[in-house]
Amino acid sequence: MEAAEALDKARDAAALWSVGYISAAELVEIACDLLVTGHDGPTLAMLAGVHTRHADEEVPAALREVGLDFYPPGSRAGAEAAVRTLARRVLTGLMEPSALTVWAYRTFGHDTLELAERLVELDDVYDYLDVTDMTQQDVDADVIAEARRVVGSTSLTHTDNF
Repeated sequence: MEAAEALDKARDAAALWSVGYISAAELVEIACDLLVTGHDGPTLAMLAGVHTRHADEEVPAALREVGLDFYPPGSRAGAEAAVRTLARRVLTGLMEPSALTVWAYRTFGHDTLELAERLVELDDVYDYLDVTDMTQQDVDADVIAEARRVVGSTSLTHTDNF
């Protein structure tokens, strides 16, 4: 793994951790990847060496040390970053479109996070395919289009909770 790839992986993991999609233990593994690829710092080294049950305590400082945004759990900025991260996974073929909508529905539900609202609505469409004239491929295409929009969007709010 290259240094830039490890940093991108850590950036995505930080966003996903803030919404509970991955555990702090997974961030410990990612900290190890960062160290192996040449990133350095005492807090990062501490995170890489910490027992996984104490990882949550070390995450904020370690992320800042390598220049990554720290999103407090429950923050709108973290939620939006997580939506963008998983939307990129759909666009690169690492995640099925329907899996993104299910995650958005389970994580945010309706009327909670504007950036995820269309994905939540599309989850409902998947549920009612048998009573519409749409096919799964039609809905997949709509999800992919929405993922493109999500990845291209930016938030004006970064501190308020959703």
